[in-house]
Amino acid sequence: MAINLEKGQKINLQKSDGSSLQQVLLGVGWDVAKSKGFFGFGGGSDSIDLDASCILFDENKQVLDVVYFGQLRSKDGSIQHSGDNLTGEGEGDDEQIRVNLANLPVQVKSLVFTVSSFRGQTFEKVENAFCRLVDQSSNQEIAKYKLSSQGSHTALIIAKIYRHNGEWKMHAIGESTQGRTFQEIIPHVLPLI
Repeated sequence: MAINLEKGQKINLQKSDGSSLQQVLLGVGWDVAKSKGFFGFGGGSDSIDLDASCILFDENKQVLDVVYFGQLRSKDGSIQHSGDNLTGEGEGDDEQIRVNLANLPVQVKSLVFTVSSFRGQTFEKVENAFCRLVDQSSNQEIAKYKLSSQGSHTALIIAKIYRHNGEWKMHAIGESTQGRTFQEIIPHVLPLI
């Protein structure tokens, strides 16, 4: 049974038997908000190009690597991105990032997941946004976090997976910010890690 995470909540990344998760998948999905035209007719809807990214930090908050639509694999191969979804159409995850926690280099202390609107459309045009964490070995959903905080922001700092006393934990951050790319979001991430 998946945990429905709330903003600020932290969980241990363990299986039901108490062993540590080794391989996780972070799935992100969204829909285009239905716009209402005159008397509810027209208005149409555009596609929304949201981009999921994973930023790897060391203990000194220095960026070690980034996985996003322009670099689909981390340099060490432990993290893989499913590729860019330009519309948000379809059911389920629109973009996925797979993480092999066991193979992450020891200097990686935290992974921060973000989603940003590449074309600068605000989240007022997005609905039903979510992220979910899945145990890849069993394909079981561990946690789900609703991101549908509509507003004039162009990015969300979704969550952080981090090492604490030799164990991996997840922190649902859920902070809205401005930025079309991960480079523009990093300054907003640093105070949160």
